[in-house]
Amino acid sequence: MTTVPALSEEVTPGVHLVRDTCNVYLVENSGSGERTAIAIDFGSGLALDALAELGIARITHVLMTHHHRDQGQGLPRAVAAGIPIHVPPVEQDLFAAVDEMWAMRALANDYNLRQDRFSILDRVPIAGTVPEYREHDFGGVAVTTIPTPGHTMGSVTYLLDRGGRRIAFSGDLIYAPGKVWSLAATQWSYTENEGPAMSVLSCLLLAAEEPQLLLPSHGEPMTDASNALALLGRRMQAYVDSRRPSPWDLSEMLDDPFVSITEHLLLNWTANSCSYVLLSGTGEALLIDYGYDMSTGWPAGTDRASRRPWLASLPALRRRYGVTRIEVALGTHYHDDHVAGFNLLREVEGTEIWLPEHVADIMAAPLRTDLPCQWFDPIPADRRLELGGTVEWRGIRITTHDLPGHTRFAAAFEFEVDGVRVLATGDQQTGLGVPGVEREILNYQYRNRFRRDDYIDSAALYRRVAPGLMISGHWRGRWVDDAYLTMLEDEGRELAELHSALLPLDGASPDGGMATLEPFFTQLRAGQRARFTVRVRSPLAEASVACVSLVVPDGWAADPAERLLSAPGGGGESWITCTFDVVAGARPARRQRLAADVSFDDRLFGQQAEALVDVVTE
Repeated sequence: MTTVPALSEEVTPGVHLVRDTCNVYLVENSGSGERTAIAIDFGSGLALDALAELGIARITHVLMTHHHRDQGQGLPRAVAAGIPIHVPPVEQDLFAAVDEMWAMRALANDYNLRQDRFSILDRVPIAGTVPEYREHDFGGVAVTTIPTPGHTMGSVTYLLDRGGRRIAFSGDLIYAPGKVWSLAATQWSYTENEGPAMSVLSCLLLAAEEPQLLLPSHGEPMTDASNALALLGRRMQAYVDSRRPSPWDLSEMLDDPFVSITEHLLLNWTANSCSYVLLSGTGEALLIDYGYDMSTGWPAGTDRASRRPWLASLPALRRRYGVTRIEVALGTHYHDDHVAGFNLLREVEGTEIWLPEHVADIMAAPLRTDLPCQWFDPIPADRRLELGGTVEWRGIRITTHDLPGHTRFAAAFEFEVDGVRVLATGDQQTGLGVPGVEREILNYQYRNRFRRDDYIDSAALYRRVAPGLMISGHWRGRWVDDAYLTMLEDEGRELAELHSALLPLDGASPDGGMATLEPFFTQLRAGQRARFTVRVRSPLAEASVACVSLVVPDGWAADPAERLLSAPGGGGESWITCTFDVVAGARPARRQRLAADVSFDDRLFGQQAEALVDVVTE
């Protein structure tokens, strides 16, 4: 029989501690009327049994600091009681879709040391995610959420003012002054120490919020919050340095994460991929790319819970450069390390997202197109930038150029600042090559839809624009001279010649694709009709007749089942649309496979394109 915990106490007026598998805090609604409370973390659910003893009528909301099982193994009790559950954005899938983790998580040859297997055993429905960097009312309790990664990538701390004190519900960031509940939880990848480094940054960021009382998930309340966090930060910094060949000044990352390239152009050197800042001189800023700010490395895994967009560098941007508004963010291409923070910028800062027109289409519908490295959620464009067109921001004219190569859907931004013509080229090339000394590295990836002549075309663009400075996605920018432009021209031709020599068919695309199916991934109900687009690219040098047959699961009907169309030579594209009906009465099923079988002039190439369909009940 479950009993009320032996020890519960009021740690500050209106805040009760229930000792469970973790510390669960009940924060009372400070308004008049019915006595209700929100729960911060939930443990095994013993807080429900403590309500009568505490004189609290009901729990209105549960707010989770992170996904670990000791924090939330009793969440099914909250669901049964009709209590809405709110979780950190980064970790939402480890609550609402945790069965996916259990089904897909690697077991053999496993180098992923993250403790995602310390998640709850079964999925629970969530009411939503907590809004980071903003205050939100939960059941009459005003709570501000700030990211504090370390114990897990997605961990958050909740701040509120109560009884004349600022209280921080810090999860497992800190256990006691200078101590953590678990070091093992902070190891996110094999041999590296991203989590401990993030813990240092989180201690510094949380201390800047000036809490007077720390309420941890394990351990006792801490009334000297500043010194408790400072001590942990120093000890964890020593721990980080003990596993490195040289010290790493993490406080410097927060203090000054920017390098001045020119007076009004900055590079954020702490980001996972380079993010650039244009300063207006009157307080506004424009960002070029914004993926994973203030990164301490890549955790193992590629799931949402291993990826942390946050705004850690922005306080320094305001403090050091007088920025009052992040007005616009431009995206060179759709890869997550360049755009993961865009939605957060829009929600928190009111930033407008401006995207090249072909990049905007990809980012508005992730998984419609089979491309790697896409962010999990749609990122709609507030403004679509025409390729070849020019827009103005605070007196700076910005021209958007098509820049296929690293990916077919990428752009270069041309602008002048402080008397320098700049070209932002994303991940096209490293910018490290020195003519006559070492080669430039051309950063092409086949699944990004690379084409043989892309780097010939980009070299021609660079010659036309004639930038004085080129800035890139993962390497510091370089000043441009004629010798460097010539080297890029030579390497572009050499790359095309290599592919022509190695590939068997004159019209074949280097990415190996002769067809694509869109949408690549979709969810449909039994009996529902869906429309697909099949795009074909002939590998033949001359125009041909393509025959396309749609292959669908048994019982599904495709219309048309087969179609002929003209296919231009040399990799040119043509397309058809078709529909199919999911068989009525089909049971829910994951990743049902479709394919497009293609031939060109009666030459059979087989099932060249695939798409995936989840059959769902709702």
